[in-house]
Amino acid sequence: MTTVLETEDLERQFGKLMAVDGVSVSIDSDDVTSIIGPNGAGKTTFYNLLSGRLDPTGGSVKLRPRDGTELVDVTGQTPYEINRLGLSRAFQINNVFEGLSVIDNLRVARISRTDRSLNLSDIARSDPELSEEAREIIEMVNLEGLEQTKCANLSHGDKRKVEVALALGTDPTVVLLDEPTAGMNATETERMVNLVEEINEQTDTTFVLTEHDMEVVLGISDRVLVLDNGALIADGTPDEVMADERVREAYLGGEL
Repeated sequence: MTTVLETEDLERQFGKLMAVDGVSVSIDSDDVTSIIGPNGAGKTTFYNLLSGRLDPTGGSVKLRPRDGTELVDVTGQTPYEINRLGLSRAFQINNVFEGLSVIDNLRVARISRTDRSLNLSDIARSDPELSEEAREIIEMVNLEGLEQTKCANLSHGDKRKVEVALALGTDPTVVLLDEPTAGMNATETERMVNLVEEINEQTDTTFVLTEHDMEVVLGISDRVLVLDNGALIADGTPDEVMADERVREAYLGGEL
């Protein structure tokens, strides 16, 4: 296994509140890793530090670029710079282009990997290579037949698939999934879990997710990290974490 994402003593303080408190983790390429914790545990802040939406007040973040070279220190870099190196994020609230078709969303995602920036949709439509790459990702996330459908007309579950597809569209080393099954019914949840498992097996992309549905966490994860009050209190397999007394105390018998 190869370390693709690493933090060392990562901190973020807001006034007197330590939202992320000295978190050191190494994410392995072969694992699906879930990050859990009670509300206010620091999960979103941790994601924002990894993706460059927030600067840390201490510690570091390192990422293995998509070219497979050594870990690169990305501490303090912008979200755009970190994305170009190989980290993508799919948000809990759908962040797709509602007025564009599924394939145009993917064309724009693919073109973001280039230096072209003007008239993105027009350029993308005229580039057969980009269109073919977009169709390959659409097939990967099981959206065949919906290529020309505007995202505004998709079901919630299919919009979530487009969100994942956009994250994959930049050829990431690591994808951060933020509550990927939020708002889904049981059938949609099962399909999303199967999708992540399939992509994890078929590609070199490493998935890290936050998730409140413990059935999803236990079913999909090779490794679980538990945050509480900004600190990492447990790190291990699902069985190891569920048996940890500190985790039980943090949840006070809630989700567990």
